[in-house]
Amino acid sequence: MMAVFPFADNPRVTVRRPGPPNPDGSCVVYWMQRAQRGVDNPALDVAVEAANALRKPVVVFFAPRPFAPANLRHYAFLAEGIPDMADALQKRGIGFVLRRFPDHSLLKFCAEINPALVVGDENPIRQAAGWRDIVARKLKLPFWTVDADVIIPSKLLEKEQYGAFIIRPRLQARLKDFLVASNNPKARFPWTPPAKLASLPLNVDLTAGWPIERVQFVSGWRGGTKAALQLLQKFVQQKLPNYAHDRNHPEMEGSSRLSPYLHFGQISPIRVALEIEEADVPRAQKGAFLNQVITWRELAINFVHFNPDYDNFECAEPWAHRTLSEHAGDVRPYLYSEQQLENAETHDQLWNAAQMQMVHQGWMHNYLRMYWAKKILEWSPSPALAHQIAVHLNDKYQLDGRDPNGYAGIAWAILGKFDRPWFQRPIFGQIRYMSNASTGKKFDSRKYIAQNLQPPMFANSGGPVRTG
Repeated sequence: MMAVFPFADNPRVTVRRPGPPNPDGSCVVYWMQRAQRGVDNPALDVAVEAANALRKPVVVFFAPRPFAPANLRHYAFLAEGIPDMADALQKRGIGFVLRRFPDHSLLKFCAEINPALVVGDENPIRQAAGWRDIVARKLKLPFWTVDADVIIPSKLLEKEQYGAFIIRPRLQARLKDFLVASNNPKARFPWTPPAKLASLPLNVDLTAGWPIERVQFVSGWRGGTKAALQLLQKFVQQKLPNYAHDRNHPEMEGSSRLSPYLHFGQISPIRVALEIEEADVPRAQKGAFLNQVITWRELAINFVHFNPDYDNFECAEPWAHRTLSEHAGDVRPYLYSEQQLENAETHDQLWNAAQMQMVHQGWMHNYLRMYWAKKILEWSPSPALAHQIAVHLNDKYQLDGRDPNGYAGIAWAILGKFDRPWFQRPIFGQIRYMSNASTGKKFDSRKYIAQNLQPPMFANSGGPVRTG
């Protein structure tokens, strides 16, 4: 049986529970979680190819569950992608079963249909990785996971990489092997669900009755693969030609805004990178964007994959711990509570505008994400508390919250992760500093503030504590 089954040799595949497929199994199950799309999906491709080799149908099992700190805002975006997913699967001859918490158990589903093999996708975030470990222990048949949302499989880098300058050549050396378009194979054997097998309608209210925070929806976004591909084409045609300049101007519409779609796996990073490579624009423009989507994104995923402290203060390098400790007692010119920060009630209008962009739009321009986090460090009683606040606000309001990019960005800004020691200064020590004066001069900050600083939406929670 395994002679016709070479897929376990695929570097993207991790065999979590070994053994031959069950010859009496009814199908191959793809347990979809992170890679929420029916095309350009290496994990789904492995499941289809395995099913075709076994002469069995393949069915996707998708069963969202509460996942703190994800909230209503995030699940609304996720739910908008389900019809696109189902449509793409149908066109490929793949079955689809949709369930929701509390009826989300993969193990229960497998007991109902008796599959030959289960294929899943990878996710380095702690809770999601834990779910895969549980399934590997309890499942009584082979279980593979596929690293579907990176270009270079994470395990090939073997350990945490110190910085972009180190990981970049290691990624570039492997691009020719892994930056390859999917052929989106079709299932050759149709899926016929057993009688009375439960599956929810595509328009079901996923979160009804869930114990999650009801953070408001955001306008201007539409989840799903079709919306992601349209946005990618618009970016390539209209924004990529000037990307190297415009990307650092938050008042301009120069960025791709693909990060929420990449976070939810509604678009493949491979598809994004290939579309950029094939664009008829100067190499400098393409290189600037590819550096973000390949080098920095994969550095962030590597960080979360190999560092168990990715979302807390302990992830800092020794030099950063030392310098922040030496300056822990420095007088802060302002101290703000977490509620004041969340409500954008600071003296700094640029910071307030960035916070309000995140609250109202579910997104913050990447250049200001750095400034935003560094000011939280400057205005908080301790670096550890600053890091905690930044993570909480990021995960609550950003559509791409709870993501390696967010954790890596906060660690870079507050803890000097992936950076080097700079000149000593109060509070920051040797952590790189950003000021309102210097940051605001690099773009039209007045325009950005006018675009995003709407009238206060919260009751005033008291003024800042002036300590200087």
